[in-house]
Amino acid sequence: MSQQTALRRPGVTGRGDLAAYARLAKLDIYDYYLGLLVVWALLASTLRWKPQTLGLLALILLAEVVVVAAMVGFDDVTGYRDGSDAANYGSDAARRRLARKPLVAGTLSEAQALRFSWAATAAGSVLWALVVATAPHRPVWAVVLAAACVAASVQYSWGLKLSYRGFQELFLIGLGVGWTLVPYALLTGGASGFVIVQAVLFGSGPMLFGLYSNTNDADGDRAAGRVTVATLVSARAHRVFVAAMTGAQVVLVAGTAVAGIAPWWFPVVLLPLVGMRLAHLVIGFRGDILRARRIAIHAHRVTVVLLVAADLTAGALA
Repeated sequence: MSQQTALRRPGVTGRGDLAAYARLAKLDIYDYYLGLLVVWALLASTLRWKPQTLGLLALILLAEVVVVAAMVGFDDVTGYRDGSDAANYGSDAARRRLARKPLVAGTLSEAQALRFSWAATAAGSVLWALVVATAPHRPVWAVVLAAACVAASVQYSWGLKLSYRGFQELFLIGLGVGWTLVPYALLTGGASGFVIVQAVLFGSGPMLFGLYSNTNDADGDRAAGRVTVATLVSARAHRVFVAAMTGAQVVLVAGTAVAGIAPWWFPVVLLPLVGMRLAHLVIGFRGDILRARRIAIHAHRVTVVLLVAADLTAGALA
């Protein structure tokens, strides 16, 4: 009996119901989509409530959800084929919710997952083309960046398999940055230095909690040939890398204020984030990786709340 077969739940064999497809699309993981709230808060008050603005943001949200569905669908197929999902989830199924991996759990077949992923790829491409066509502004760099985000997402674990070739950490931050800058530029025609700072701050959130996943999954990823920092270096060196990336986010917040790119109040508003980053670092260093990951996820969401509140307040006082 294969490892994948052994992990299937009794009596469940690729039934393909809507709940299984929702789990394949990872609809419960919405962290990349939160960037649109930051974009909305950054807009001028005269633009923020226009029906055209809200309509375009809604269309972008749909396009992002569909592209991510394609990305994680292909990722599940690849992880099922090479056994990394069985290795990474099978030993800790209760804490990591094995049902979120419908191929390993047996609630979808590989063929069903592939059809879903290809359909989502086609639909996502059409939706992003529609976004660009209906946007009030179309800076060339933003259009190119949008296309790059779609292409890289689909190729994350399929085709070029970027996440298997050492580009995973770069992709995790890059997608968040792109999906903040692109909508803002399509609505306004450009992006200031402070907008770029917030985009990088937002994008670094998924990268940071992804590093804890990589720590937990290092053995399974290494066996499957997936190249991440965690699979290339020792556990101690990876802890240093996580600490350095966490520190870089704090330096970004403080340094850009000192340099005059961000306003003086920016580090003050984000002080709660610094406390949460310190907490997950300490917990992660003590060995509770999955708890540290949960705190890092919450820290990312708190970042969004703080940015939105600060941007709306600054806009009202301007």
